[in-house]
Amino acid sequence: MSTAPPAQPQAPPRQKEITIYSHSSLFYWWPVWVGGFIMAIDTFFSHEVMALVPVHTEPEQNRQLPWLKSEDGKSKDEGIRNVLVLPKGKELPKNKTTGKPEEPHLRIAHSKNVGVLFCTILLLVVFITNVPLRGLWSVIVIGTIIFLSIIFAILDWWDPILTYLSFLDIRINMGGYLFISIVLFALWCIITFLFDKQIYMVFAPGQFRVRLEIGEGETAYDTAGMTIQKQRSDLFRHWILGLGSGDLIVRTSGAHPMQFDLPNVLFLGRKVKEIEEMLRSRQVVAASAAPTS
Repeated sequence: MSTAPPAQPQAPPRQKEITIYSHSSLFYWWPVWVGGFIMAIDTFFSHEVMALVPVHTEPEQNRQLPWLKSEDGKSKDEGIRNVLVLPKGKELPKNKTTGKPEEPHLRIAHSKNVGVLFCTILLLVVFITNVPLRGLWSVIVIGTIIFLSIIFAILDWWDPILTYLSFLDIRINMGGYLFISIVLFALWCIITFLFDKQIYMVFAPGQFRVRLEIGEGETAYDTAGMTIQKQRSDLFRHWILGLGSGDLIVRTSGAHPMQFDLPNVLFLGRKVKEIEEMLRSRQVVAASAAPTS
């Protein structure tokens, strides 16, 4: 007669954990390196280069250059070109290796608007990431911009303003765009995917663990009486640059209550819903497991 082998004890099911990471303000700088790469591509396909010439160099149109004129009379090249005339006694930059005038090679966009747009993006990101505009302040700023736009239109001030701004000429060559974008993109990746992963909160049924400094250990707290508050009132930083990010505030209960601030959390709304659902599920399980009299 055969006997069945004893049943092996099964490992308890792994508890669901929700991890929330805090990001630095550098995360919001993605429009700068994205815009820089776009400007570099536009500059590359503009097929124009920048010539380095001395001050007071004068452009001349339709100047005939005898050495370019065809001698056989069969070709139609008359040797007429548009040229740059250097001041007397001045020379073009020379190649250090050959000693001959250096051929223009720095790629640059034909339109000045490319550099102006890049600098505008850079300054807006600097302002948004360093000046918090929460709640009413964001509404006031937007309302002020709309109000001034209407007033300027009524007073016909836009034409002189745009005429004045037309003198603004900012030009960056393709190498400048690439240098700024590559360095900023590398720093963005290192901070976002390496250092920011060291500051987090881990929520599990019954407890949550916290690490707010790089290199320090985790501290565990009970979720009983815990309150969660999300702040997403900075329209420009959280919604426009953060793509739905926000700041998380967690408060514990007990004899020694603690408050933890976790700024710049991505997809904060979805994360908070998952945590609240976990806490409700635990309360239901605890209530059903309680003994009845």
